[in-house]
Amino acid sequence: MENLLRRITFDKDVLCGKPVVRGLRISVEMILDLLAKGTSWREILEDYPELEADDIQAALLYAHHLVAGETIFERVMA
Repeated sequence: MENLLRRITFDKDVLCGKPVVRGLRISVEMILDLLAKGTSWREILEDYPELEADDIQAALLYAHHLVAGETIFERVMA
């Protein structure tokens, strides 16, 4: 799993430091957005040939780590 997370990189000169895949200008956010909209892995890989299946898996793993470490606050109902 750690090897997958190494695919996610940060560089202030690439997309203002957002998490991206392997230094490419393909952000984790964009991959997650495409998946949330129902785009298949195959379609993403066809549209972005520089991506690999492990890159998509790494984006999902990165998102999981962010959510898993999230602090839950009591929510007040309006």
